[in-house]
Amino acid sequence: MSRRIILGSAAALVVLGGGGAFALAHAGEQPPALNNSTARYTAPAVDREGSFTFTTDVTAASGVKSLKVLAWPADSPALAKNPLTQKELAAVESATCKPTGDDTAHCTYRVTVTAAESAESAESAESAKGRWHVATLATADNGDTSFNGKTATFTVD
Repeated sequence: MSRRIILGSAAALVVLGGGGAFALAHAGEQPPALNNSTARYTAPAVDREGSFTFTTDVTAASGVKSLKVLAWPADSPALAKNPLTQKELAAVESATCKPTGDDTAHCTYRVTVTAAESAESAESAESAKGRWHVATLATADNGDTSFNGKTATFTVD
């Protein structure tokens, strides 16, 4: 082979290798990502509890530290004027996350509601009907965060 072809090939390998290293380094800096998110609400009845359950898979290159979850009514006048912020979500309850790989965890947030609790607040139960959104704040082990005010939607009948 000629010297020019060898040098050209070597230069191309250096450029491609550097680009690949940059892509890998950049991929490690991505904020946590949520996939396969589902939200389900079941109303309580006389003979059984009701519940709200949110599940998702969280992926973060450095590992998953936590997932904060908050359900909020879509027609809330207060939140229409002042949407939720990442700072506000940091103060809410966390989901339970179980590792499913080096950089992924399956997270579940569940709240139960009894028929007695529902009966005590019948007026607020009526106002709770309609479409709801789920806000999330995922935090990676390295401190990177990902906030989404509308990760999922569900309906309360």
